Amino acid sequence: MSGIKNNNLESAFNTVLVSQSVQEKLFRLDITNDFDLVLNLPLRYEDETHIYPIHDVPEGKTAQIEGIITHSEVLSRPRRQLVCQVNDGSGTLHIRFLNFYGSLVKGLAVDKRVRILGEARAGFFGTEMVHPKYRIVRMGEPLANVLTPVYPTTAGLSQIMLRKLIGQVLNRNENKELFAETLPDSVLKRYQLAGFKESVMLLHQPPPDASAGLLQARTHPAWHRIKFDELLAQQLSMRLHYRLRRSHRAPALPAKSKLTTALLALLKFELTNAQRKTLAEVSHDLASHHPMQRLLQGDVGSGKTIVAALAALQAIENGHQVAIMAPTEILAEQHYQKLSGWLEPIGITVVWLSGSQKKKQRETALAEIATGKAMLAVGTHALFQDQVVFEQLGLSIIDEQHRFGVHQRLALCLKGNKSGFVPHQLMMSATPIPRTLSMSYYADLDISVIDELPPGRTPVITKLIAERRRSEIILRIRDACCTGKQAYWVCPLIEESETLQLKTVEETFDTLSELLPDLKIGLIHGRLHAQEKSAVMMSFKQGEIHLLVATTVIEVGVDVPNASLMVIEHAERMGLSQLHQLRGRIGRGSDASVCILMYQMPLSAIARTRLKIIFKYNDGFEIARQDLKLRGPGEFLGARQSGVPMLRFADVENDGELLDAAKNVAEEILSEYPESAQRHLQRWLGKKNEYLRV
Repeated sequence: MSGIKNNNLESAFNTVLVSQSVQEKLFRLDITNDFDLVLNLPLRYEDETHIYPIHDVPEGKTAQIEGIITHSEVLSRPRRQLVCQVNDGSGTLHIRFLNFYGSLVKGLAVDKRVRILGEARAGFFGTEMVHPKYRIVRMGEPLANVLTPVYPTTAGLSQIMLRKLIGQVLNRNENKELFAETLPDSVLKRYQLAGFKESVMLLHQPPPDASAGLLQARTHPAWHRIKFDELLAQQLSMRLHYRLRRSHRAPALPAKSKLTTALLALLKFELTNAQRKTLAEVSHDLASHHPMQRLLQGDVGSGKTIVAALAALQAIENGHQVAIMAPTEILAEQHYQKLSGWLEPIGITVVWLSGSQKKKQRETALAEIATGKAMLAVGTHALFQDQVVFEQLGLSIIDEQHRFGVHQRLALCLKGNKSGFVPHQLMMSATPIPRTLSMSYYADLDISVIDELPPGRTPVITKLIAERRRSEIILRIRDACCTGKQAYWVCPLIEESETLQLKTVEETFDTLSELLPDLKIGLIHGRLHAQEKSAVMMSFKQGEIHLLVATTVIEVGVDVPNASLMVIEHAERMGLSQLHQLRGRIGRGSDASVCILMYQMPLSAIARTRLKIIFKYNDGFEIARQDLKLRGPGEFLGARQSGVPMLRFADVENDGELLDAAKNVAEEILSEYPESAQRHLQRWLGKKNEYLRV
């Protein structure tokens, strides 16, 4: 932010005079021009258009009164505070200030006429307001004729200053173009939308008869217009990005079925109907000259990997290489082992690439990728480094795509083949995306959903147990492992300190080893060397380790059918998606599986809600929907890694009808009113529209 020159900021404001210090504060609010000021819409409103007699002031509601200060005193007990009595002839009200300076004591002197806005309540002195908004007034001073907006602001930028700046923009005749209509009349009439200028003016300067309830709830027709415009801008942007990618050329990779048939014959299981359906969608895209941009969603254990493997074979049969990228070494290595086991028997060379490899292994893998000997490369972020050169990359597959930033995904795409084609891209996610969210933030992608689990998967029983019952849980672990079962013990994620997390997991390992001497206990965490992690996981898969003590590095990709018991310590510290992913490591065999969520009291309200949700639901899509309600889209999406502008006003869950309308209108405007579409995008996104998501 500091790198932006002041003259750039100055030139962006056309009608308001803004000092350098004010510019810097505005920039903290992402306000860089006149229109940004217009869209700095109120958070709420205060009603200063009416004065209540003190005798009639409603308790528990914000109200304005006016009167004369009849007494003012600084009390020292029970704590230091300034207490004033205000009388208007109908009654007396006390105002209290717990934090104050000497100037406030002088200002609120006896005989001063004061206008006060605050919430009245019963107090020690009678009816009182604590820390109300106040100002000294003259007798008969006129009241405000509109509701007073309260804006989002930042330190050093007062509400008065913001109102002044916004008022200048709203009331200048030169700003007619700023409020020009961008939507065709037919759209306005069809969806009964208020005018843009009228909506903006009303939200900034609502008349006294405007419904404060509708304004506050953001359901007023003026708010509907703003939300619709914002959603439409996002839809237009996504559809344009989609069209732009469709204009690029990709290698056509039609299904040839020889290798895919060979793999299916080797498998010990049948594909589910959902896997067949999604595979058909992916296969159709691969056969096109347009680059595939498809998101493959599926709950934990739904079988996304086999769909990815069959898609990879379709590309390989057409002479093109495939890259599969995963966010962690454990997950990437799990993919490598599984895919090698499936594909090497049918003659496909699979290589593994990670940052922790020994130099000679890495050089061998790089050479096989560069010459085309390796048709499938599996790895972590190491795959998109400069030294990785593909002979002819036709398909990139990105697992847990939300963990990669937009630039990282783009870097892998740019590893295309020498003929200048753009590789097809398949992204996978085990974090289901609710429908409204996918319509909004993933509108530029094609989406396939594996909506059923393979047969034989037994539902996991979830139990909530307080930490004080730890000894019972340890006995249960011992009993299960002594009968031939295996178990996980997951230690808490402590984001503030990786060192503390390491200490926690090692201490837990030492304690459990001492308490369970008859069991073989393994330890795995992020600080272990890749070879050590691999050796521990292999021992666990082969049944040599009874109990695996781990951090959340085992969150995704780990598949050990014999493990049917999991303990998650301090589950209250973890998010819903992570708890669901961890729970998905068990229940992969034929035996009943149990996940014990061990929590420590006291629980915060949000932690209690999360634990109730994960206890109640096993369906990842329902958990995702509940998670979206709790966290909102910005946090749910993980970070603004999507590259899509986040919504400021619309709520995809509550404004579903507006989203549907915006989606329909976007296609119509792009086709029939392209100039309107361009003006609308310029108004709402400006330069942000140039930031394409890949």
